[in-house]
Formats: sequence, structure tokens, C-alpha cells
Amino acid sequence: MSELFQILLLGLALGGVFALMASGLTLIFGVMRIVNLAHPILIIMAAYISYWAFTLYKIDPLITIPLNMVIMFFVGIVLYKAFLARDVEKPGYATMTVLITFAIALLFDGLLGYLFSNTQRTASPAYATEAIFLGPFFIPKGQFYAAIASLVLIGLVWAFLKFSRMGYAIRATTQNRSAAQLLGVNVSQISLFTFGLGIALAGASGALMSFLFSFFPAKHWEWIAILMSLIVLGGMGSLLGAVVGAFLLAVASAYVSSFFGPTWSPITFYLALFLILLIRPGGLFGESTEAL
Repeated sequence: MSELFQILLLGLALGGVFALMASGLTLIFGVMRIVNLAHPILIIMAAYISYWAFTLYKIDPLITIPLNMVIMFFVGIVLYKAFLARDVEKPGYATMTVLITFAIALLFDGLLGYLFSNTQRTASPAYATEAIFLGPFFIPKGQFYAAIASLVLIGLVWAFLKFSRMGYAIRATTQNRSAAQLLGVNVSQISLFTFGLGIALAGASGALMSFLFSFFPAKHWEWIAILMSLIVLGGMGSLLGAVVGAFLLAVASAYVSSFFGPTWSPITFYLALFLILLIRPGGLFGESTEAL
């Protein structure tokens, strides 16, 4: 029983990080119906920022979170204006974004591979190899700090969406884009800001990835299915769904890894994605994805 609880603790700690990774992706889909396949490579791009900041200047990856978010926010703004701002109102826009973001992912994959090669890297702050002991149980400090940082950021995003004027506009656009526009919401500006915010959350996730996981440019292909499974389980476009899906699948993956070996852990996400799309395409809290 104690072993099962220990696995649960590890899964929950990792679930917080997965939730942050998925939150930006689901926010972008909810407002603009953009299926952003470039999200994982942008997380890895941000991980390189934190990695080099730590390697060259000994700046803690957790401290680089605000820097990453600012840099990646403007990267998101540029990407949206350059590649995704056109034909937003066309019926097949969501399908088109799959191809566009796939091309962006290839572009950044090649660029980062050229600059840094596909050598696996990871930052190594002191807490990355330490643990917090709670009686017979333990939580790795790196995972614990990352989970706390993730939940704080998600909480701030939730409060922003719930109580700010801009948040009202974003939620209105998510619920009904045309109606929001009729009521005076500048949907174009909201879309631009939301895409930037979603990529900023990817930047924060990259700071955490830099010391939690080994990474290299081509690794983003593995993360696509993982992140998609999280938001599809919770419901594409639902922030709450992304958080719930992240915790459920992170815990399930932890148990699979413990009982069957770490090699089988990724299959948890692939199988979950397949079953969700087969049985309940709308996920737990979202609408059906069949319109895509």
C-alpha cells in the first residue's frame, strides 16, 4: 500500500507540470480553434533559454520563468501575425492550422537542431537531485518545486480569465466568436493576445522542462501525442479539463512505469488518446472535436 501511495505522489507532482504544458495549448484552441502542433518544439526552445542561462550564468531555471514567458510571448505574437492571422473566419481554418503549425514545428526543429545538434541536455540545479521526505515517503524537490510553480501560474491564468476585463473578452470569444464580435469585442486583438499568452505558458513550461527532463530538438515529436492526449481527455478548449486530464494521465503513467517499466509509460498517453477519440471525442469537459 505504501508503494502505491508513493507512486501516486510522484504522479501528482508530475501532473502539475503536464497541466502547465497543456494549458497554453488548450487556451489557444479554445479561443481560435488552432491545433498547435508546434507547441512542444516551442517548449523545447524555451528549455534551451533556461538551460543556457543556467550553464553560462548559473541562473536558476525557476528564476528564468518570467524571462521565458516574455520572450515566448513575443515569439507567439510574431508567429501568429506571420502565419496564422489569415483566413480565420473560413470554415476549414482549424484543419489548415494543423498543416501550418506542423510546418512551423519542422522549421524550429531544423533551426534548433542546426544550432545545438540533437545532443540530449538537461540543467542540473542542486535541488534536481534532492528530495523532500515525509515519513516513509519522498517527493523529488525538482518535481515538487515545478508542480508548485505550475499550479501558481495556472491559478493566475484562471484568475485573469475569471476577473479581468480582457479575461471576460477571451471567455466570450471562446464561447461564441461571432456573438462576442457583435457585442463589441475586438476578436482579432483577443486572438493575437491569447496566442501570445498560450506561447508564454509554453515558455514557462520550458523552464521546468530544462531540469526535469532531458531534451533535444527532435524530442518534440514524442511530446505532441502526450500533450494532445491531455487536452483531448479533458476536452479541447477547457482549462479545467487540461488540468484534470494532466493529473489523471500523469498518475496512470506513473503506475504503468512502476509496474511494467518506463519503456511502457508513453504508451499510456497514446492509448488514452486513441480510446478518448474513439469513445468520447468531446473529452470530459469540452465539446466534440468532430467539427475539426
